[in-house]
Order: sequence, then structure tokens, then C-alpha cells
Amino acid sequence: MSDLTRREFLKVLLRRGMALGMAGLGWRALAGCERQPESFPHIAPTSPPASHELRFYRRLAEGAVQCQVCFRTCVLLPGRLGACRNVKNIGGRAFSLVHSRPCALQADPIEKEPAFHVLPGTRIFCTGTPSCNLRCKYCQNWEFSQRTLWEVETFEATPAQVVARALEAGCRAVSFTYNDPIVFYDYMLDILEEARAAGLRTLCHTNGSLEREALRALLARLDAIVVDLKGFSEAFYREVCDGELAPVLRALEEIAHSGTHLEIVHLLVPRYNDRPAETRRMCRWIASTLGADTPLHFLRFFPSYRFQRLPPTPVEALEQAAQVALEEGLRYVYIGNLPGHPRNSTYCPSCGKVVIERIQFAVYAVELEQGRCRFCGTPIPGIWE
Repeated sequence: MSDLTRREFLKVLLRRGMALGMAGLGWRALAGCERQPESFPHIAPTSPPASHELRFYRRLAEGAVQCQVCFRTCVLLPGRLGACRNVKNIGGRAFSLVHSRPCALQADPIEKEPAFHVLPGTRIFCTGTPSCNLRCKYCQNWEFSQRTLWEVETFEATPAQVVARALEAGCRAVSFTYNDPIVFYDYMLDILEEARAAGLRTLCHTNGSLEREALRALLARLDAIVVDLKGFSEAFYREVCDGELAPVLRALEEIAHSGTHLEIVHLLVPRYNDRPAETRRMCRWIASTLGADTPLHFLRFFPSYRFQRLPPTPVEALEQAAQVALEEGLRYVYIGNLPGHPRNSTYCPSCGKVVIERIQFAVYAVELEQGRCRFCGTPIPGIWE
């Protein structure tokens, strides 16, 4: 956290085409910043919860703050919310409103993440809260990721309580999913610290649109990360997700050089991001920039949220995309949301044998010995213990 002078603050606002005089002009004074509804005062405490102050933000002039967690870097005037609607400026300081207030706690198969190269066949304890920093029109979990804290039922669970429940459930790891953990970033980091102290593995599933310092702090606490690469054009991100591609690509490069295990998910949406030429550009970039060993999951789309009229992804389109990925040199290519497809399983890139046999989220065989193919000895990248 750092302070800005009044002059620097004005420059920040002007770059967004805003000015301080707009502070009284309705519910959206700054891009992505909302005022808390008056009918829900319990959501926004007037006295700051000291333990829930954000790690990454800047204090600006006139009592404003600038969040430094995601690519939006929202500027919040006093009493306002950020675009995620989970961060509020209280008395010139930035606080999380969802810390220790999840709406989802559940033990899942790790394959559901999907993380196919991490502890196959084990269970992870997942945490989610309301809201998101993107507005994907096809969101599969829109019931809470596209709703606010005051529209979704939440309950109290401290980081220590989350980890205790994970241990009680016999989970080997904690994860953060359902909505994007970017919007409960500090809660996630506190759970990660508790989990590591308890000997649990750590992973998360995110859209990857983090600012660099926040991303680095997260990676220092993670064993593995699954990133949704939603498309490979700025137009798709802007028109379908209300996001940006460039921050995600920068984050992926940072992750690839961090030593944290990375897997990429790409939901193939008919008519929007399923053009073979775009898929080829994406796969070529992954292979050349992130590495050919990066696991890539092509997921089948089903109608959801605002994209109810689209058809499910044709099986042929998924198989064509997987073939393109293999042609571009990627060694671990999967097809998901299609139970029973051969590409639910992991194949050794050297001998072609199945080294992890799966049907959807169920693991039936693991043919690895100390991280190597049992048949030919080829190392298979991942976290196996």
C-alpha cells in the first residue's frame, strides 16, 4: 500500500475521464465503482474490520483509494464499492466485505478443478464467495458469481475453520473456485497460510487477471494454479466477458516462470471462440511461451446464463481443437465436460500408453512411478505426492 499526492490522484482520475466533481452524480461516480445499497447497512460496517484490510491498494488524495489486486485497479471514493462489489472504501482505507463470509464450502474431486497433473484421485476442499471481477455471458456459476453479497446467502467461516473442515473431510489440498478468488483475494491468502501450516497442498482456479504484485504474493503460497484462458482475442474478452486479454497473458507468463504448476482451461463457445485459426494461434503461443508440457483442457460449453440459445459445443469441434493443440506441439491435451471421451485420460507423450485413466472426474488407474511413466520411464510433469 502506498500514498499518492493530490496532484497524482487527479491524474489517475483524469486518465479515466473522471473528475472529483462527479462524486455526487448518482450511483456510479467512477468506472466500476458502486455505492452500497442503503437497505443493507449490515453488509458495510461503519467501523473498519481491522483484520480485513486489503494487502494491495494505494491511498489517494481526498480520501480515495485504488485497489491493486486485479487489472481494473478501481478507484473508490469514500463509501463506494469496487467493480467486484466485494471491496469498499471505509474511512479512506480499502476493506474486503467477504473475508470469512463464503457462500460455498465443499469437498470435490481434484479432477473437477480440473487439475489433472496434481494428486490424481484425491479430494480438495473448495471455497467460494459471491461476485466476480468479470461478467462472462456464459457463466456456469452465475447464481452467485454474478450476484452480490447482499443477494446471496453467506455464512461465517474463518480461515482456520475452513482448514479444519478440509482436514475433517480428509482432503489433501484446499482450492478456491466456483466464483473467481480474485474477489476474495485476502481471504484466500489467509486460508492458504493456514493450509500450508497444516501440511495441505494449495491450488486455485482463476481467470488470471491479477496485477503483478498481487499475483506474485499468491504464487508464493500456491502449489498449483488453473487459469481460464477464455479466448485469444481482445474482442472476445471485451464483448463476452467485460475483460481484457493482455493482463491474462502477462499473468500466464509470470506463472510459467514462477515454478508453480500451471494448467489452462479453455471453454470452447460455439460461434464465439471456436474458430480453428484462433485456436491454433492460442496453442502456438502456449507451446512457445509457456512450454509444451503445459496441460490444456478444452471444455464443452452448455447453454447457461445469458447464452441460453447457443447450442452445446459439437464433439467434432472439441476433437478438432485437441488435434490442433497436438499439431502445435502441446503434449498434454484434454477434452472435458464430455464423460467417457478418451481425452479424459493422460497419455505418455513418449510411448503413448495411458498413465492416468479417467472417466470424467473418476480415476481408475495411475501408472506412474515417482512421477515417471511406468512403461517407458518418461517424466510426467505434475505434483504426484
